[in-house]
Amino acid sequence: MGVIGQSEMLFLLQGLKWTLLLSAIGFIGGGVFGLVIALARTSGRSALRKTAAGYISVFQGTPLLMQLFVVYYGIGLLGVSIEAWAAVAIAFTLHASAFLGEIWRGGIQAIPKGQTEAANALGLHYVSRMKDVVLPQAFKISLPATVGFLVQLIKGTSLAAIVGFIELARAGQIVSNQTYRPLLIFGIVGAIYFIICWPLSLYGARLENRMAKAAR
Repeated sequence: MGVIGQSEMLFLLQGLKWTLLLSAIGFIGGGVFGLVIALARTSGRSALRKTAAGYISVFQGTPLLMQLFVVYYGIGLLGVSIEAWAAVAIAFTLHASAFLGEIWRGGIQAIPKGQTEAANALGLHYVSRMKDVVLPQAFKISLPATVGFLVQLIKGTSLAAIVGFIELARAGQIVSNQTYRPLLIFGIVGAIYFIICWPLSLYGARLENRMAKAAR
């Protein structure tokens, strides 16, 4: 069996860096496009609602692994050369936008209609009504579910290895193959995921309990 030294641990930390970076890109990019999806889902225009609903159905109804394949190899078929990290970032952004859009759609629709009607009575136009009245409350309602999705997104980055992207799980596999100590290596990888995800899960649960008490 090989020795697990400083170089192996640094390689795992390099993979961790890409895991965190990919999670941040997917979550931020997905948040931007997810907001557009949520607004389209709650729009007064039937065409926008149906288009957004179809988009969500596609990404929620297909495996993330398949989405990674389609984006990576699909862009290549168009004659465009794309690096693995860019394809993975696009796939995770699209994936996150569908889920966050649906989460925030639920938050928007959970706002009492009386508040929207009051904003209309005050003459607030759509942008002001959403920015100042609806969205701040919707995001607060949706925060526990949003944090929960972030945890799932971080763990889901392990699938990026399928297209050659070296994140934490793939780095662990490479080190395991070099050292022939899979139990120890994947124990370390699992501990790293746990250290990242467990506090976020606790935070989401605490937010949910706090909101439940406030609603009583």
